[in-house]
Amino acid sequence: MAYNIMSLAIPMTIAQLINVLYSLVDRMYIGHLAQNSTLALTGLGITFPIIMLVTAVTNLFGMGGAPLCSIARGRGDDERAEKIIGNSFAMLIICSCILIIIGLVMKKSLLYLFGASDETYPYANEYFSIYIWGSIFVMVGLGMNTFINAQGFAKKGMLTILIGAIINIILDPIFIFGLDLGIKGAAIATVIAQFISASWVLHFLFSDKAIYRIKKSCMKLDFKLIKEIVSLGFSGFVFATTGSLVQIVCNNVLLFWGGNIYVGIMTVLNSIRDVLQMTIEGIRSGAQPVISYNYGAG
Repeated sequence: MAYNIMSLAIPMTIAQLINVLYSLVDRMYIGHLAQNSTLALTGLGITFPIIMLVTAVTNLFGMGGAPLCSIARGRGDDERAEKIIGNSFAMLIICSCILIIIGLVMKKSLLYLFGASDETYPYANEYFSIYIWGSIFVMVGLGMNTFINAQGFAKKGMLTILIGAIINIILDPIFIFGLDLGIKGAAIATVIAQFISASWVLHFLFSDKAIYRIKKSCMKLDFKLIKEIVSLGFSGFVFATTGSLVQIVCNNVLLFWGGNIYVGIMTVLNSIRDVLQMTIEGIRSGAQPVISYNYGAG
């Protein structure tokens, strides 16, 4: 049992640490802009609660559906497993579209609520306006990647994150400095990287290499099944949502007492916290498919 868990946990932990590189690399490059680097870095930090909210909704169907898929696999119920994957995929698409609409309509009020000032709003707006369009790739890539891990393909799941992170690291300096797009370039690079990661995930889950595939017939919404998925993923949703709320409060308190520079410092500290948190997350992710499969198998 321990061997099975560690064989999944090690690549998943590496994947989680690599995932931190998405935001970490953006912050590193933005912090070295020739002009207004502090304001730009602070503007980037203000969008962090939004990224966490996107993660929260992703957890709802990724962390909710993947254990159910593993349980169904343990029981040998292939039809139910594929139906869970199909319904989770459909809900991720639907919810991402809703988030994009809400984000675009309420963009200005949201960013000021999250701690933007008149000086940092233009930078936060530039990053957010591009990132929100790519949130569909974030949700599909991360959410459906859990189903690759749930089928025991931990190395494939690690490659999903690795490919995106490497592309982001390569594209960031090109768009930020080479094309002189600044924080807008960081957002474009991130969206492209997430698009390629999502494409990799879907290519695998639509192919014969996967044990359970995404099928059009299984994407018809089954609200009883969706209720099961949501009930199981709700704890992960609440965890990420409360993290977002804490960050919103921190940003506003820091802005009031110390101004933009304090919010910028918090952005840097969040990067260090993410590295520590993702190590634990990798071990949890490694244990989950094994426990769920054995539970399904009795």
